[in-house]
Amino acid sequence: MTDRLIGDRYQLASILGQGGMGQVWTAYDKRLDRRVAVKLLRPDKVAGPGTVAEELRRRFVRECRVTAQVDHPGLVTVHDAGSDGDELFLVMGYVEGTDLADHLAEHGPYPWQWAVAVVAQLCSVLSAVHAVPIVHRDLKPRNVMVRPDGTVLVLDLGVASVMDTDTTRLTSTGTPIGSPAYMAPEQAMSGAVGPYTDLYALGVLLYELLSGNVPFAGSTALGVLHRHLYEPPALVRPKRPEIPQGLETLLMRLLAKDPQDRPASAQAVYEALAPLLPASGSRAPTGPLDPTRPFLRPHAPWPDRATVIPPQPTSPPTPVPTPARPDIPGAVDEARKLLDQGRLTQAGDILGGILPAAAAEHGEHSPVVRSLRKQYAATLMDDGQYRRALPELRRLADEFQAGDPQFLRFRYDAAQCLEQLGEPAAALAEYRSLLPLFENHYANPDPGLPLEVRRRIAHLLLSLGDRQAAHETLARLLFDAERLHGPAHPFPSEVRRTLQWLGQMR
Repeated sequence: MTDRLIGDRYQLASILGQGGMGQVWTAYDKRLDRRVAVKLLRPDKVAGPGTVAEELRRRFVRECRVTAQVDHPGLVTVHDAGSDGDELFLVMGYVEGTDLADHLAEHGPYPWQWAVAVVAQLCSVLSAVHAVPIVHRDLKPRNVMVRPDGTVLVLDLGVASVMDTDTTRLTSTGTPIGSPAYMAPEQAMSGAVGPYTDLYALGVLLYELLSGNVPFAGSTALGVLHRHLYEPPALVRPKRPEIPQGLETLLMRLLAKDPQDRPASAQAVYEALAPLLPASGSRAPTGPLDPTRPFLRPHAPWPDRATVIPPQPTSPPTPVPTPARPDIPGAVDEARKLLDQGRLTQAGDILGGILPAAAAEHGEHSPVVRSLRKQYAATLMDDGQYRRALPELRRLADEFQAGDPQFLRFRYDAAQCLEQLGEPAAALAEYRSLLPLFENHYANPDPGLPLEVRRRIAHLLLSLGDRQAAHETLARLLFDAERLHGPAHPFPSEVRRTLQWLGQMR
């Protein structure tokens, strides 16, 4: 036990591991008398040059809040998050077991049935997080835990996206955010991410479980990324003929260079794996940490941990009170106080709850309702709830003429929601339809905004696999950005770095 107290509550005990993003400690929660795991992150060690520390902290807390809302047994429970001195901290439930990398080192390569069981469980987790939507960005064996009952848990959800403060940002050590051995081609080129990038990483992980090695290795990060871009992975069945042909076919689809050639979703991957999963009771588990155990003995007690929970006394149902007429001004004041305290989720629920009452009292198109809807949509976006924000932004845009600056603002925010929701084609179409309006000086007084729209268009083209169109868009953008801002400005510098990166990958 150390003397260090994090957040005036969590006393660090012993270090569990460390990596490029920080350290993980076992700790003691003094308030609730329980063991927890605390991840400490040093933003200055992983963030790129020019990153504003306060912005990084704000994003970190927001990302942790969003990930904490995902309810799935395959995710580690998030208890708390914040900052302590120069470090950010994330408090999670303490998990017994071993990480997948160590487990593979002891049993590798896996029996193919084990590999199928692990990846099927990961598909269930990814399907849940992609629906939020959240993209993991750094799925790899070190970020997966195997518990004694064979279930797997995913770690570090959302942490990589906090550190990746710009889609093309490199860390201070000159390496891209994420792990090159598991990085999808489009993520390596431009930082463009979506559910398809997690599926590629899932394919790399499955390949490693089946063969004992990642499909692409090398002495440098750029060398590994180049192989991801241009080399086909070697087949695994020539060395392991007992692996079903269908499993290898699915593996090669997951490792497709073009995102459009990969399976449509984590759900689709699970459906392809389902026929290969063991049937309940078909055989006995081999022992603790057998990842087929959840399928062989669903919901069975942990090995050597059978417990009896005494029945809890029941109480009569509480009568439901008759709801009073909503106090709209009071609710707005309460939401503002919550926003000042950074409690975005609760504030958003209050604003969304009073919108129908406000529309009934003042009219759907009244200034009062419009103001409430603007605050509601902005709160949802700040909270990362893009799926809920999108229809509100579209309603707001419909309130204005096409040339109105507010129309442009709401449509631009809606396009960002589509981008965050993993719908690159729809986001690209939205940005392209808006670009002529943004370039109209009278409709848009900000000359820098059209450049940002063009940059987003280029990144979406990259994510859709059209590297040539993306390169041409970025080249024209660099010329115009240097003319507007000067060559030393951060914006053209970032565009230049992306073009250089593309040149290295071509």
